[in-house]
Amino acid sequence: MKFEFSKEEIEDIHRKIGLAVKKYREYKGFTQLDLSLEMGNKSVSLVSAAELFRNKKRFNIGHLYKISKILNIPMVAFFEETSGS
Repeated sequence: MKFEFSKEEIEDIHRKIGLAVKKYREYKGFTQLDLSLEMGNKSVSLVSAAELFRNKKRFNIGHLYKISKILNIPMVAFFEETSGS
């Protein structure tokens, strides 16, 4: 059995994960610059674009691992936000 996934379905998951990162980042009191610098980036470009899936920029597993450690939340929290809708 082969599963079929639409481009829109995959893009929606990336969008939801980005919004989950934004929610937790703001809840923990981090700016995009704070988070970017803690991740080892020199600018906010990745974080600002990936939170909104702008220009198809998205967080990869490595990014999500770093963010979960920085914000002190379980990595699974980003994925829990994607279920149910």
